[in-house]
Amino acid sequence: MSERSERAPFPRRDDRGRIVVLADLLGVALAGVVVGLLGLLVFDAGFALLGLGDFGEASGWLAVILPAWIFVEEFRAWSFGPARIAAALVAAAVGITTGLLAAGLAASTPPLVSGGLAAAVFAVAYALVWFVGVRWLAGRTN
Repeated sequence: MSERSERAPFPRRDDRGRIVVLADLLGVALAGVVVGLLGLLVFDAGFALLGLGDFGEASGWLAVILPAWIFVEEFRAWSFGPARIAAALVAAAVGITTGLLAAGLAASTPPLVSGGLAAAVFAVAYALVWFVGVRWLAGRTN
């Protein structure tokens, strides 16, 4: 007879569907960037093999699609109010700004690399500002 170990679901969420641990939000967001980049690599290589472009010329910023989906779900999980709107706006401003700075610093690399780096920096910055900001603005300590 085998015993199953009960694991907590990942990411850990509260009863309203909000991710409750910052490390979980960061992990899911970065995993989304990695999956997005792998998908872009496959498509970019396929188009390059078909002669429809050069390899590495796809925009790495497209890797932000899965993390953005996670952030939208987090936004929806918080009840309506000024805290979630303000936190989302500030997190978006910080995330986009830091992502653009990272892309600018990596401008000498192909768009797939510089955009992928920018997407990863955006995801981390947004997750940090959102997670801390929405809880602080909502008056929560957890």
